[in-house]
Formats: sequence, structure tokens, C-alpha cells
Amino acid sequence: MATQSRSQHQQPNVATTTMSLLEQFNDPLDCLTAHLMLECAEVLAGVKPANLISLVNRTRPCGRNLYLLWHQLGDQVLSRFSTLQIMMLHNKGTAVLLLCYSKTSLDQHLAHSGIRALLHKADYRPEAGTDALLDELKQRIAHNDAFPHEIGLFIGYPAKDVAAFMGLVKLPFTCQGPWKIYGNPGQSLSLADQFRHKRQYMGARLSGCTTLGRCLETLNRNSQHFFCQPTDNLDHYQQEEAA
Repeated sequence: MATQSRSQHQQPNVATTTMSLLEQFNDPLDCLTAHLMLECAEVLAGVKPANLISLVNRTRPCGRNLYLLWHQLGDQVLSRFSTLQIMMLHNKGTAVLLLCYSKTSLDQHLAHSGIRALLHKADYRPEAGTDALLDELKQRIAHNDAFPHEIGLFIGYPAKDVAAFMGLVKLPFTCQGPWKIYGNPGQSLSLADQFRHKRQYMGARLSGCTTLGRCLETLNRNSQHFFCQPTDNLDHYQQEEAA
């Protein structure tokens, strides 16, 4: 229980970070790009195959509506990334649900025999490739009120946690992190901390960017260099998140 409380306490204030980024970049294209870079940080860092992003159809305090910006500028945003792909899973009018992913990482992740076995139990075709699996996921989201539980497998949650959540294996519920954790929580909490750190680091890098173009150039040229390069603003950013 103490571990759970510590993990929850360390979660960054993403809403505050997003708001500051939206205010920092005056150009609407840069604003939307920076927001997606933050939301996709774990994927861009190579530690997570995919992420879900929800853009709600509402005007934010800075005066921008990211839902409308996506429909206006989405293609331009995608052209700015060398490895990231974004698929619209659903558009309800009130919000758009996006899946951002690295094709290479997601291919490798979904090819794992354990992941394949669990997807087969969820009635996905065992021989389906990544594109076919994503199309099936999209159809399930579009035609069902309930969110498909197996989506955790697509976005890199530990297989044991997803399988237990789906009722496919019997493991005791341990604690609530960014997802429900079952059984031994050590590896799951460590992974959650790794995801959190990459998101936090991306926020620090973006907040220190004089121009977004330079950050994008470094990211597209070498993502590992982007995430490993020292940032003077990181300590200040972490202090703000802890406040």
C-alpha cells in the first residue's frame, strides 16, 4: 500500500504541463504538435509501443480547441514526425480518440507469442498482421458502448495485468497505478515509473525549446539522443510538478 501511495504521489500534473505548453507556442500547428509530443512521449522514447490520446471538443483557457485543430492540421502534424503514426480510432463529435504508435515497435510487440495468444482468446484472428489487428480494434470501439479491455495489450500494459483484468487468469488485484495492477506489482510499477519519467522529460525539453522546429529536428534525427541530452530546465520542471 505504501508503494502505491508513493507512485501516485509522483505522478506528474499533466494538465498543468499541457496548459503551459499550449500557452508557450503561439503558432497553432506548433501548439498541437507540442501537445502530441507530450502525449506520445513514451512512444517517441521507444519504451512503449503505442498511446491513446483523447482530444476533447472544447475551448481551453488559452483559447484553442485541440479537437478542431486536429481536424484542421492533423495531416501537417503527422508530416513532422519521422517514425510516429497516428490513427483515429473514434470520433464522437465531443472528442476524438487517437492511437499514436511506432509501427516498428508495435509490430514487434504484437508479434510476441504471449500477446498473440491473449488476442486470440479475445477473438482476434491469429494470423492477422498489425494493420488488420488495428482495424479490428477500431471496429470494436466504433460498434460497442463498452471499451474493449484488450486495448491494454496494444498500448504496452503488462500482459499479466491485462489478462487478469479480462478475467483470463486468476491473479489478485494489487494496486491502482495508471492501470489496474494484479499479482506481483514490482515490474508493473517500475514500468509505470519509466513511462512517467519519459513524459516528465518530454515536458522539460518542450518547455526549454526556443523553437519547436529545433526540438523536432533533434527528435527525428535521433530519439535516443533527444531523451538522453541533459536539460537545464529539468530540475525546475520536476520541482513545479512536485509543488
